[in-house]
Amino acid sequence: MLLLEAAGPESGALVETTVARGYEVHAVTGSDQLASYSTTLRTALSGCLPTDLSRPEHAIEDILRYARRVGADAVLTTNEYLTPLAAQVCAALELPGNDPALARAARSKAAMAEQFARCGVTTPHTRVLSHELELCRLVASGHLTFPCVLKPAEGAGSVGVRIVTSAEEAAAAFRAAQKGRGMYGMVLDPRVVIQELIEGVEYSVESITQSGRTTHLCVTRKMATRGARRVELGHGLPAVLPAELERAVYKQVDLAIAAVGIRNGASHTEVMLTPDTQCAVIEIGARIGAGYIGFLIRHALGIDPWAACLDTALGRPAHLSPTRADYATVRFLTAPHPGRLVAVAGLPDHGPQVPLVRLRRALGETVTGTVDNTGRLGSFVVVGPDRQRVDLDADHLLAQVQIHIEPFDPSSPAVDHCGSP
Repeated sequence: MLLLEAAGPESGALVETTVARGYEVHAVTGSDQLASYSTTLRTALSGCLPTDLSRPEHAIEDILRYARRVGADAVLTTNEYLTPLAAQVCAALELPGNDPALARAARSKAAMAEQFARCGVTTPHTRVLSHELELCRLVASGHLTFPCVLKPAEGAGSVGVRIVTSAEEAAAAFRAAQKGRGMYGMVLDPRVVIQELIEGVEYSVESITQSGRTTHLCVTRKMATRGARRVELGHGLPAVLPAELERAVYKQVDLAIAAVGIRNGASHTEVMLTPDTQCAVIEIGARIGAGYIGFLIRHALGIDPWAACLDTALGRPAHLSPTRADYATVRFLTAPHPGRLVAVAGLPDHGPQVPLVRLRRALGETVTGTVDNTGRLGSFVVVGPDRQRVDLDADHLLAQVQIHIEPFDPSSPAVDHCGSP
């Protein structure tokens, strides 16, 4: 199996599952990323190709040459930024994958909005702007209604996403959204997407599509902050919706999956349900849900999403029927304010009810406040048969965690989280 980027918990789980199934795993990563791989990950890999992922045309030549040399039977990625590249590689190797002509629409929110409109997906009213002057004209003409949502056309992890309530806030958010940087030094679409703000309850739908036929694994409830920045604080699944509403949600998700050309693989679709039970699709990713959603699926439903992704990539039937009927939730640890992480105490003990506890930031690192999903300090998962009890236990455990952040000294030079000036 050729894995486009092996770093991260989702990729790590996919590597572990694939190796356990008796397959070699070869990784592709950015030229400067290999040094960040742990010893455990390096040991699990049978080979690795560092390449310049900021130059897709060059990278695809390297990847195809390497894939043919090692005899890749499957190509996968869990990385948001690499899903279009994965579709191109699969097509060139004649392996199961997504439509390469539409794959960018699962990354670019500008292209996504265009495809959603073309295919009849119910979604917030969306505009795509290239210059701040266009924003000023919309405001002056009265055609921009506040509050609304501004987001980078090709961002990820809620970076640069902001709800604005005035022309002044919109102008500042527009400029901030254009400063986004992609992984691996990728050049991102500098345009800004402005969407109608839809208030309601946010969910996501986790799905596997095989040869164009989709199985929805579950609905996930999202827990997020309020205010200008809606940062995810946790997830819980499976969420239970009334049967008729669930069918309506799945209908919209099916349309979205088809609109962005997902034919073989996982998808993660974010939707908003309004108080009058209308469903609007916010966006979709051609990958398994991040934020430990794959782990929640495995613990709550007994479905191995990593094995399902591998089987789909190999062109084999995947086992997608639940073998458990539990509930699982994750809580994310966040910093109360920016500064230097001094201590974390009171983390729950690992055990049957808490099968996963992870810190992703080391003591001494510089951390941000709760501004986007990249600011998470760590997380833990709680599982059990009773949904209400599990959520209560998770909230109780979260309240026991003590995070000590040392504020910045304004007189000292700024240092990034890697310790480099």
